[in-house]
Amino acid sequence: MRTPRVELTVEGYESLDRALKDFRRLVEQARIVEEYKRHLVYLKPSIVRRQQLLRAIYREKMRRLMEE
Repeated sequence: MRTPRVELTVEGYESLDRALKDFRRLVEQARIVEEYKRHLVYLKPSIVRRQQLLRAIYREKMRRLMEE
């Protein structure tokens, strides 16, 4: 998956702090940092599936506890 490109146009009257805040928000929405961290370490597909299964079991357990 290709990471989307983030562009920010800063108007002349806009402060640097505001522009930086807008840029951080755009990067967060595009999930660029998450994608970068995900590529730092290789996980075998079997490990990824196991983690997904454990997360699903946990969510189901919590959902059942909330229903009671």
